[in-house]
Amino acid sequence: MTYKNNRYAAVPIWTLIFLMFCGCKVEYSFTGTTLDYNVTKTFSVENFFNDSGGGPANMGQLFTENLKDYFQRNTQLELIRNSGDIQLLGSITRYTLTPQATVSSQNQNQPDRAGQMRVTIAVEVDFINTADEEQNTKSTFSFFKDYDPRSTSLLQVETELVEEIFDNIIQDIFTSTVANW
Repeated sequence: MTYKNNRYAAVPIWTLIFLMFCGCKVEYSFTGTTLDYNVTKTFSVENFFNDSGGGPANMGQLFTENLKDYFQRNTQLELIRNSGDIQLLGSITRYTLTPQATVSSQNQNQPDRAGQMRVTIAVEVDFINTADEEQNTKSTFSFFKDYDPRSTSLLQVETELVEEIFDNIIQDIFTSTVANW
């Protein structure tokens, strides 16, 4: 293959790549956020209260602190007390423990019991972006975890499983609000 008559042959490939991206505004970070940190600099999280009527006593505080920590670790935003450029507020609206599978008792005098239980938590979140009001949303995020009640104590449910569920819900909140995936 000869390039004698090709007028672009003398242009190095890196120059072409550079020219392709010169006019593009690329908003990317390793966490995948699409935030413009020139406009959006702060975030605030109001206390999430447990309005579910169940769960551990500190569940609202635990969720609030985990949400703040996640946003601090995964964005360049500064956490402020209130009225951030991005604001997250809401409440825990559901905490349920429900049987998923029953095990028949060998003794006819004993009732059937749950062989597997499910803990479900739902959180309603208002997301406010003061720089772009079209992104403001109100959504409910829910996640569940199944466990064996014979080998898992209620204390483990209210600590370990609640923490795992919160991790998944917070990831979903982050993804749907600032990651725009």
